[in-house]
Amino acid sequence: MATSAGKPPAEACYMLIHPSLDVETPNLQILKRNLERGTDDIKVEALQQIISGTVQGENYDQLLMHVIRFVMPTRNKALKKLLLFYWEVCPKYAADGTLKQETILICNALRNDLQHPNEYIRGATLRFLCKLREAEIIEPLIGPTRECLEHRHAYVRKNAVIAVAAIHRCLPHLIPDAPELMSSFLAAEADMTCRRNALAMLTASAPVAAVHWLKENAQLVASFDELLQLAVIDLIRRCARDFAAEKTLFVRCIFELLGAPASAVKYEAATSLVGLTTNPAAVKAAAACYISLAAKESDNNVKIIVLERLDQLRTRHEGILDDLVMDLLRVLSTPDLGVRRKALAIVMKLASRRNVNDVIAMLRKELSKTVTSAGDQQQDKSSDYRLLLIQTIHTCAGEFPEVAADVVDLFLDSISEFGASSATDAIIFVREVAEKFPGLRQNIIKHLVSSFLDFKTGKVIRGALWILGEYAESGAEIRDVWTKLREAIGELPLLAAEQRELESAKESGEAGDKPYEPTVAVPASRRVLPDGTYATESALTASASASTALKLDTKPPLRAVLLHSDFFTGTVLASTLAKLVLRFARLEGEPSEQLNSLRAEAVLIMAGVIRVGQSTF
Repeated sequence: MATSAGKPPAEACYMLIHPSLDVETPNLQILKRNLERGTDDIKVEALQQIISGTVQGENYDQLLMHVIRFVMPTRNKALKKLLLFYWEVCPKYAADGTLKQETILICNALRNDLQHPNEYIRGATLRFLCKLREAEIIEPLIGPTRECLEHRHAYVRKNAVIAVAAIHRCLPHLIPDAPELMSSFLAAEADMTCRRNALAMLTASAPVAAVHWLKENAQLVASFDELLQLAVIDLIRRCARDFAAEKTLFVRCIFELLGAPASAVKYEAATSLVGLTTNPAAVKAAAACYISLAAKESDNNVKIIVLERLDQLRTRHEGILDDLVMDLLRVLSTPDLGVRRKALAIVMKLASRRNVNDVIAMLRKELSKTVTSAGDQQQDKSSDYRLLLIQTIHTCAGEFPEVAADVVDLFLDSISEFGASSATDAIIFVREVAEKFPGLRQNIIKHLVSSFLDFKTGKVIRGALWILGEYAESGAEIRDVWTKLREAIGELPLLAAEQRELESAKESGEAGDKPYEPTVAVPASRRVLPDGTYATESALTASASASTALKLDTKPPLRAVLLHSDFFTGTVLASTLAKLVLRFARLEGEPSEQLNSLRAEAVLIMAGVIRVGQSTF
């Protein structure tokens, strides 16, 4: 902070901390006594109160000499650290704008700490110098600060570099040769953290020297530490525009850093590379790096960020990244559904007629994996993922009609293994394909007929019935569909056949040696009514014999659904039968024995559905 002659610098603005209501604000006399006679712990507490009060605007000028006399000579590390905080906030200027005489003592104490044998005290003092803006205090400390650049301990050297950089940035006249000093330090230093700090200083204050150093060490960039590699990337990013002649050097270094083991380096290198050049090879290399990070990184947030970057890169460079779509599908190995959704969204944008078959084949493998997963929780995740895959395949087939046939075959072959929601979405997709692509209807009808007995849920059966009734057009197709429907319905008439089966089961049970199973009474329970009185509640349960129970699981699927009182499916079945009979009549032209047989069976099935609904069976 620069100062004008005769005027004190503007005071810094600090955050106000509301004092605790249960703590009494100490007065000057108590603070003086604690500083003079207290133990180290008491002095720590007193100095904390002084710092807090000074930040909030309290006038503690009278305590400056007490701190210098009784706290500054201490060897306690905690007090030393608090003392540096106090030097930062304490008023150093008099009313006339000149430095107080006491600051000479502060300067001498800081000089002693910069020459202290303990490297922690040296390092903490060097970091404190970065916050000072008073040239009169810093000037006598320049010599010890430069000497710290040659200290045996790397902790001291790296903080000395930071201090030199801060002093040169705010008060460059105190260290005019700082760039040359850092260049010499960088050439002789072996510690990577110290070199990183020195390179960051050169990048900010002397970019010419920083670029010259990079030229000399370009072959060693791949062997640098992660922090130094990040500093090299920052140097390239800042100097790329002003040093256009060195673009080849910068691109070569960035390409080497794409293979760095650290994920942060790879990410920054890929981001910087696409900013340096729009060459397709460079764009592909950056995209491949993003994909590698998304596939290998364990943090899901990082995966999302990297995929977002990849999507932005795809937007700016249309058509260049299409060849990487199969590599991007490796990201689907992550268990997080959000990452998978983002990856599949990018895959759909990268899909083209050249790679759509490979994409569908990969999605088919992923779909088969969701069917074989075990466990309730895993099954729930697989169901969501399966639904996402089905939606993606649906979109892909809509954009590329040439793969619609393969997709339909995939869904029809696997629909019996899907859950209820996924199977419903799959049959809806098959219905849309049958509507949009008339050439595929014959194949769809054939697959539905062969797979119809594997459909277990009412929604899937209703969807299949609608497709069969709507698109079975030839006489052969209608006969095949009718045969399969009869097989799925089972013995006719529905109600009479079920009653005969039940009576037969009862007779076989009575003929056996099984004892009679009486009605079982459940113990009564007492309940409190709304008016506060007590009531006794009891129930009777009839224990049915297992042999007389209806075993719907062993029945044909369509028959089981109808007997489960799913009469919506019954109405769809009646509509399908009517469509098939009317279309067959139009194809036949004249009444025939086969047509009359179909009509009779259709009426018999419809009547059976109605009777099942009306009965108490």
